[in-house]
Amino acid sequence: MNTTTPDLPVVVVGAGPIGLAAAAQLSERELDFIVLEAGPSVASAIDEWRHVKLFSPWRYDIDSAARRLLEQAGGWTEPDLDTLPTGGDLIDSYLAPLSKTAALTDKIRYNSPVAAITRVGFDRIRTAGRENAPYLVRLADGTELLASAVVDAAGTWRRPNVLGGSGIPARGEQQAAAFISPALPDVLGRDRERFAGRRTAVVGAGHSAATTLLDLGELAEQVPGTEIVWVVRGSDQARTYGGGDADELPARGALGSRLHALVQSGRVELVSSFRIESISTNARIELAAGDRRVVADTVVNSTGFRPDHDIVSELRLDLDPILGSTRALAPLIDPNQHSCGTVPPHGADELTHPEPGYYAIGAKSYGRAPTFLLATGYEQARSVAAALAGDWDAARDVQLDLPETGVCSSNLAYGGSDDEAGGCCGPAPQAVSAPTSRGLATGISGGLLTIIDEKPANQSGCCG
Repeated sequence: MNTTTPDLPVVVVGAGPIGLAAAAQLSERELDFIVLEAGPSVASAIDEWRHVKLFSPWRYDIDSAARRLLEQAGGWTEPDLDTLPTGGDLIDSYLAPLSKTAALTDKIRYNSPVAAITRVGFDRIRTAGRENAPYLVRLADGTELLASAVVDAAGTWRRPNVLGGSGIPARGEQQAAAFISPALPDVLGRDRERFAGRRTAVVGAGHSAATTLLDLGELAEQVPGTEIVWVVRGSDQARTYGGGDADELPARGALGSRLHALVQSGRVELVSSFRIESISTNARIELAAGDRRVVADTVVNSTGFRPDHDIVSELRLDLDPILGSTRALAPLIDPNQHSCGTVPPHGADELTHPEPGYYAIGAKSYGRAPTFLLATGYEQARSVAAALAGDWDAARDVQLDLPETGVCSSNLAYGGSDDEAGGCCGPAPQAVSAPTSRGLATGISGGLLTIIDEKPANQSGCCG
């Protein structure tokens, strides 16, 4: 039985890779849908880091239903599946052509940021008749749409974590916004002038921080006077450096080894055990932790991201109190327990909230966990579309064939080489057995891989 409200579309929030995968899956299920994209073009968030190269090769970056739509449309040339795309490649060679297929082209509304999602005539308190009320989606310009269901693939890019070491903005952080760069700036390209010949503090201990530090290291070789300081909350950087050649996560090992060498060379000043309490500015920006100070011209915030649950505050959500994912998904993705290569198969069941018909998928589904996998999001989209069509057998037949790798990565993990493909979150997938009701396990030898260099939940990750 179809679980959507008759004659109303499913609203998909976000026209990034996961949102468009959901649209492609809904199209194949012959369910009506509308995609709302906050930016002026497809995948506008990815467009801001189009210079960054993914760790996962193309074979893991294309959704199956999306591929079928592109092949049916004709004129699309599939990329070499063994090469590593940049964010720009992902848009130009995949997402932009997908958005122009007949099934999607008239279904995407750009410059349509969502302000709120609720039920028509129902706040969060009222119960009687709730399940029969359509969804009300209000846009930032006041426009309202009715929906049978909502698939929220808005991501987390627009909600970076704060620099403050206690989870709230440091004193003076908001006033210092002009001195703070978002994660993954294009240090060697578009944003070069901001960093060349100046002192930059990079805050964070994940892969986005490592990427920026390595780019700055290259810039320092080109431009005298370029100074780099790396600010971290922890005291031991083994998790960032990884195990080098012995690391079971080869690209992370390569990335970490290069960063370690850069720090050991003295070209990067490492400031550890530094939890930012206050920020002040004059001609420069000053970070303070107790009586310690870090002064720079620019600070790059590489502390990770968090989901925006404010727009769905009138819906009934069952959120994990730590991660902000669904409560059922949280133990499967907790970065204190798992690396991004150890996430078990999951789909609509684990993504279900007490509010029937609302699903957050993609990076947003993971809350603050920095372990999201692009291919995992595609399987989420397939499972949720099947559930919305009432095909629960398909929804629960979750099959994941993943590289143990992530979405956001570094151009420099292998010195920028396209042909040394590997995952920032693990080696190539292995064929393993698992209970048929839950699909294929993704850990080594069918079990969960335990590694010593996992990142805590408040750190930026290659997969977040």
